[in-house]
Amino acid sequence: MTSQDWSAIALTLRLAGISTLLLLALCIPLAWWLARGSSRLRPLAEAAAMLPLVLPPTVLGFYLLLAFGPHGPVGWLTSSLGLPGLAFTFAGLVIASVLYSLPFVLQPLLASFRAVRQEELESALLLGAGAWQRMRHVILPSCRTGVLSAACLGFAHTVGEFGVVLMIGGNIDGVTRVISIALYNQVEQADYASAHQLALMLLLFSLAALSLVYWLNARQKNAEH
Repeated sequence: MTSQDWSAIALTLRLAGISTLLLLALCIPLAWWLARGSSRLRPLAEAAAMLPLVLPPTVLGFYLLLAFGPHGPVGWLTSSLGLPGLAFTFAGLVIASVLYSLPFVLQPLLASFRAVRQEELESALLLGAGAWQRMRHVILPSCRTGVLSAACLGFAHTVGEFGVVLMIGGNIDGVTRVISIALYNQVEQADYASAHQLALMLLLFSLAALSLVYWLNARQKNAEH
């Protein structure tokens, strides 16, 4: 593989790592609210969060590009604050990846949080545990399989992104060219030998990530029985 291929791999891993951490920080409180909250807005909020499951990635990328552009609300705000624009930057890729991979992290967390027994929460409350203590000492330990599955799926999905990153990031070597974009370039250039290496790497990584998720879920089910 060329130095450009290794650069794309390093950039992809960096993007996936940062996006996964941000997704966990965002989705854990969001999933708890969706799973246990009483607001009538929950169905609408959950539907909005799950939109990337059915929405073509290019549609999301297109609207993000408009929002990040000089005439969009985000572009206007960054320009007013004297900050650099987000379109065709690594920061823009991170935001797009977080939005597009959100349902893949949110779903396992929702399933785990909805399975938490109310008796455990009530016992912790009677012992004087606050909201943060209940989350840290009761909820997250009992839902660690869901959290790990969410992290694996979020990381793997970000690694395999194409449409969103192409629309919002373009094809800038060392800045926005991730593995999927590098693979696309190699196919366009009819460099099928190099494309095969990257494609096989993505295939094996995806298989390993899904195998880990299914193993975690099977282990959790066996522990419950």
